[in-house]
Amino acid sequence: MDVSAQQRRRTLALVLGLASLVTLWGLGSTGVVDETPPLFAAAGRAMADTGDWLTPRVNGLPRFDKPPLVYWLMGLVYALPWQQVWDPLGSWAARLPSALSTIALMVAIADTLLRWPDPRDAAPRRTAVVASLAFVLSPLVLVWSRTAVSDALLSGLLGISLLLQWRRFAAPQQVSWWPAWVVLGFAVLAKGPVAVVLSGITLLLFSALRRDIALPWKRLRPISGLLITAVVSLPWYVIELVVEGQPFWDSFFGYHNLQRFTSVVNDHLQPWWFFIPVMLVAALPLTAFLLVGLVRVPRGRPEPQHSLHQFAACWLMAVFLLFTTAATKLPSYWLPATPAGALLVAMATLERSRLQRAAWIGSIVLTAALAVGFWCSPLWIPLINDPEMPTLAVDLLGSGLVIRAAVWFSVAALLGWLCLRRGRPAGLGLLSIQASLLLFHLTALVPIAQLADQLRQRPVRQSAALMVDQQREGEPLAMVGAMKPSLHFFTRQVVLFEGRSDGALVNLSDRLSHEQRQGWSGKPLNTPGASDTVLLVIDSGTAQRKHWQGLDPQRLGQFGIYEIWRLDRQRLQQRAMSLQGEGVDPDWRRPRPERF
Repeated sequence: MDVSAQQRRRTLALVLGLASLVTLWGLGSTGVVDETPPLFAAAGRAMADTGDWLTPRVNGLPRFDKPPLVYWLMGLVYALPWQQVWDPLGSWAARLPSALSTIALMVAIADTLLRWPDPRDAAPRRTAVVASLAFVLSPLVLVWSRTAVSDALLSGLLGISLLLQWRRFAAPQQVSWWPAWVVLGFAVLAKGPVAVVLSGITLLLFSALRRDIALPWKRLRPISGLLITAVVSLPWYVIELVVEGQPFWDSFFGYHNLQRFTSVVNDHLQPWWFFIPVMLVAALPLTAFLLVGLVRVPRGRPEPQHSLHQFAACWLMAVFLLFTTAATKLPSYWLPATPAGALLVAMATLERSRLQRAAWIGSIVLTAALAVGFWCSPLWIPLINDPEMPTLAVDLLGSGLVIRAAVWFSVAALLGWLCLRRGRPAGLGLLSIQASLLLFHLTALVPIAQLADQLRQRPVRQSAALMVDQQREGEPLAMVGAMKPSLHFFTRQVVLFEGRSDGALVNLSDRLSHEQRQGWSGKPLNTPGASDTVLLVIDSGTAQRKHWQGLDPQRLGQFGIYEIWRLDRQRLQQRAMSLQGEGVDPDWRRPRPERF
């Protein structure tokens, strides 16, 4: 069934509205969440503040873990007039690139299905909406499309590039070959060479499945395309390498790419089958349709314009194969596969069969099971024990938000069951479930995030505000115990971070006199202009440790688990010398790839 231009525009307007509602609703109502997002946000804002758009920097140190595109986009929003007025928490600017990436990819999915509908599809407009919602309502996408990191940006750019590649393959007379490679170049600027690797594996698997490499090679022009990708992405890498030299090479290529792939970093050791449950969870509650979509992938060589089902399966398998072989595994690595998963879910709705009916029943059962889990929340919520949010269980039960979630999942299961009983098309049944899940997101999930922000992040913001208000001229800032980079973000100053051990105390004392990072204004004791005190944020658990006892600090305030001390540096130095006499030596000068 063909879709007219007017119908396509109306459907895309609906998808755009739904995408904006899911990703932008309450986007800036909570602060950036420790520990990684504040590092991204701080680097983006630093570019706007300093005018240095080449090297990302956080807390006075270069941040080489990701290429600059996400920082550039954040920085452009931070540079807008009166940004601190309309975005007081600074989180709207930091999260906007992730949200816009998700919106753009959601529209691209819908537009592709509308322009090249499957021959089995009697309602392409409905299928386009189902697929786009299956993508944006994935639990992974709901989280990362509202998180200030680069994962959603990579997913969006890589997804659009792959869709453009398939569109060129499907209709070479209508689609130019080069835009896909331009977008791929920006994906490389978002998260590095992994974008090219995933694109290449997808195309190789697609050619192998069809047993035809000649036609994709002819239509996609990969050699010329990769040259375009290189022209877009390589200049920054070359300039950065010239300016920063070996530290950039060792950190970005050596640690954040090669070492993450070949060895386990940050204790992210997972079994080889880790991404199987991640894949199943990422499609909830439509996991059964995803499995049917994988099982029913067409064999042989369907017409190019009817090969999207094959392409989506190869896309998903490319992500699975690459990251399964990687030593370091994280749930966010699956994000580039979620658009392919959404397409497979939509494809599984197009044929009436016993397998499809089983998928429908499975989705209803999963939705009902999640509803039961939420209804039983008074039994399991009291088991939550987060030291940083000691009142979370009580506040969550008192808010009624989890019961609200239970209601929406119950409604979703009921509507799905009614559609099944009345013989409605599977796509219509999925839409009824998705409508309820959309309301769950807006009325329960977003408010739960706001509640968690009040308990977890507001105390850090309050501590930052008090430190800035009480800070004396030249007085350094530090945080020990629970290291929260958002303290640097909200104070807009260099903060020295150390852990809980006695070695952390020794490190802090030594760093106050010898730290050299950019923007650090601290000076050694007994030198002109040096402050004889330090403002310190310390969590209550760390404050009870023996080596932090007896320092006689001036307690300026307490917010949640955090105490703000004004500590005499001479007394701190004496304690550090005593610990050194017991064999505790400072080790802060040793290279640490993840330091901030």
